[in-house]
Amino acid sequence: MPLMTTKPMFDLAYSGGFAIGAFNVNNMEITQGIIEACAAEQSPLILQVSKGARKYANYRYLRHIIAAAVEEHPELPIAIHLDHGDTVDLVQTCINDGFTSVMIDGSHHDYEHNVELTKKATDLAHAHGVTVEAELGMLGGIEEDVVGLSAEDYEKNIEKFLTDPDQAADFWKRTGIDSLAVAIGTSHGAYKFKHEAKLAFNRIEQIMKTCPGLPLVMHGSSSVPQEFIDLVNKYGGAMPNAKGVPEEQINYAAKHYGVCKVNIDTDLRLALTAKIREVFATKPAEFDPRNYLGPGREAIISMVKRKVGPSCLNSAGKAEAVIKHWEKLGKPLPKYYTK
Repeated sequence: MPLMTTKPMFDLAYSGGFAIGAFNVNNMEITQGIIEACAAEQSPLILQVSKGARKYANYRYLRHIIAAAVEEHPELPIAIHLDHGDTVDLVQTCINDGFTSVMIDGSHHDYEHNVELTKKATDLAHAHGVTVEAELGMLGGIEEDVVGLSAEDYEKNIEKFLTDPDQAADFWKRTGIDSLAVAIGTSHGAYKFKHEAKLAFNRIEQIMKTCPGLPLVMHGSSSVPQEFIDLVNKYGGAMPNAKGVPEEQINYAAKHYGVCKVNIDTDLRLALTAKIREVFATKPAEFDPRNYLGPGREAIISMVKRKVGPSCLNSAGKAEAVIKHWEKLGKPLPKYYTK
């Protein structure tokens, strides 16, 4: 049962030229699409649950869907992660519910408050054997409960909101986090940029110098594939000017920098929605959910396979190495699984 924290994954990814895809799950079809793709490509993965997903699906349902995925593919290294947790109480709840990794996001608070909140969450999680991600800096865009700046305002003032390398070192030292989500020019949602995307690789280099060995995380990193935007717009949607992070830039960050985790949510939604719209438009008599959710699931499988491949995350084929490293570490699991 290679259900694990993110540590065995990030240990290898940091200097191994790949990153782990962190895919948001909201229902059965999305989860199945992700897991089937990663199983086919033998890629380690992180299944993450946001506050919105917990509210929509009830975590008990999601937890059992995830448990089924783990049972179905015991050969895959999988971590269950809380995305954008905002309180210590929520972190405790997720630990009790069996998460192996949590994010505490205090980036919207002032720096000292962020440090204090993150330290409390980290001390709690580490006492239970759970790894912790935090965030420093500010991203643009809007996704669920995460609200940043507009793409235009963010691009105009981007230097002001990027993660400060010296502050990152102080933050790491004072909180003891296991990974850090950094602001390097990415943005939440489907409308990330007004102009061509350009990640601040020089800022990543600086953070790696002040925080050597700290795994870095890219939020707001969906690529918003044009084929899905075209399908959505062709079949009644209205998504003009949607633009994401080019996969070649994600690939460069994964292969050449300490980026160990890349969050992907918008692309999953687009794949599912595009195919459902296509079915409804081309088969107006269709009313069986299996016949429109099924094609959506297939679109997710295809898209995730591309994501974990050599042109993007480069994590395909890394499952066995991660499992061997996990075994070398002594197969550590959070206390929830070792009671």
